[in-house]
Amino acid sequence: MRKFPVRNVALASLVTVSLLATGCSADTGASSPVAAGAEASRPLTSATPEASPSRQLAVAGVPEGEPTAVARVGKDGQAKKSPLKVASYDRGSRRAVISGAGKAPSASPAPGKSTPGKSVPAAETAPAVGDIIASGPAPGAPDGLLAKVTEVAGQSEKGTEVRTAPTTLGALLGDDKADGAVPVDPATVDVEPLVKGVKVSWAKAGDITAGPQGANVPLGSLRIDVGGSVPLPVSEDAPVQGAASVAGYVQLAPKVEFSYDGSSVLSPDSAFLGLTGDWASQWELKGKAVAGGKPVRIPFAKLHADPVIQVGPVPVVVNLDLTAYVQVAADGSVTVEVKQDLKGDFRVGGSYSKAGGWKPVGTADMTGTPVRAKVTAAGKVKAALGVEAGIGLYGAVGVTADLAPYVRGEASATATPTSVAGAWKLHGGVDLSGWLQLQLSIFGTPVFQHRIPLGSLNREWLLAQGGGAVA
Repeated sequence: MRKFPVRNVALASLVTVSLLATGCSADTGASSPVAAGAEASRPLTSATPEASPSRQLAVAGVPEGEPTAVARVGKDGQAKKSPLKVASYDRGSRRAVISGAGKAPSASPAPGKSTPGKSVPAAETAPAVGDIIASGPAPGAPDGLLAKVTEVAGQSEKGTEVRTAPTTLGALLGDDKADGAVPVDPATVDVEPLVKGVKVSWAKAGDITAGPQGANVPLGSLRIDVGGSVPLPVSEDAPVQGAASVAGYVQLAPKVEFSYDGSSVLSPDSAFLGLTGDWASQWELKGKAVAGGKPVRIPFAKLHADPVIQVGPVPVVVNLDLTAYVQVAADGSVTVEVKQDLKGDFRVGGSYSKAGGWKPVGTADMTGTPVRAKVTAAGKVKAALGVEAGIGLYGAVGVTADLAPYVRGEASATATPTSVAGAWKLHGGVDLSGWLQLQLSIFGTPVFQHRIPLGSLNREWLLAQGGGAVA
């Protein structure tokens, strides 16, 4: 299916590289031992006998039109800028071509004189065994690249060809610290509609796009409208049948939250990767839903973005995948007419501490008010307008979360010789579930061997209730 970009912003402008020497010097041929269960997370250097003091690194986004910063470990063991970049990468062979290395000058300048226009000596810029590559999206590595150089294979017209192996952020960040949240630019999110009538609008600083029917989208937000309605399947095998439909919008202002504390030995003292943000939605469920089995879920849009955040001089590529959906389940034969306005915020992710290991984080603080509400006939119905989100680093999924604000209605009927009467209630609520994945070991923390569930978070409130004749 053809993608529908919110805005055609080339992610290629985010492509950069961070090269940090690990000190596995060809002169010494030695390397530090690696602790069991975790890769060594400190840059090695034989040039400095004493460790440099840890730094507090800024966590920030990349200004539009500017490449991410490039860094390399200096003699003090800390990251500094470098002119190198990834020209290409082959995922199968793990070979990369690194361009931008300086060329050695053909002749030495006269004593005391500089040579304008001369490039930096190759020995100071060329990639070497032990270097760490951290790159934004590059040819062959659309999700970015995090790897260490294991062999320098030779030179080509495009640059220096190297062989690589997996590595961790701990090997890059060393004993530094970082903490911050970076808004996701809504203009860089690709949206793929899965049903007819999906419309997208967004707003960013200096470039505001009005939503459908003139609705203003708050700054930094991405809004997805389901124009018309999303009908429920009607067939003998469908879990839910009937002339019911869902229409409305979901509005998100997501932020990537990242923290790292490398002050401990061998593995970080703490780390966090998560997705936070504001949520708003207004949607309408109306019609008759008939029970038939399990809930039916209908995805109506897929979203993807690869924001690059700068952790000091190190580019960290965050991969975001979101699927917006509606889900309806019924028990009995219920006719519903409800329109709900929902607002709040959420935070999902994984948190690591050296004492407690990895733990899931999942919170959602939302409130809803009914714009219109009515339930008739006997039975129950639950309908959600939610988002399933995946967040990871350099193409490795770390956290999956399912955030599902919903409306739950129930009606009872009592028959008498002359009439049928009953009562109904309508609740709003939010379900949050998900899990942590093995790949969060990319931080340089000890590996865990199974998925860790976020647990089940549920919060519910009464929207409306009534009684009287039941249709």
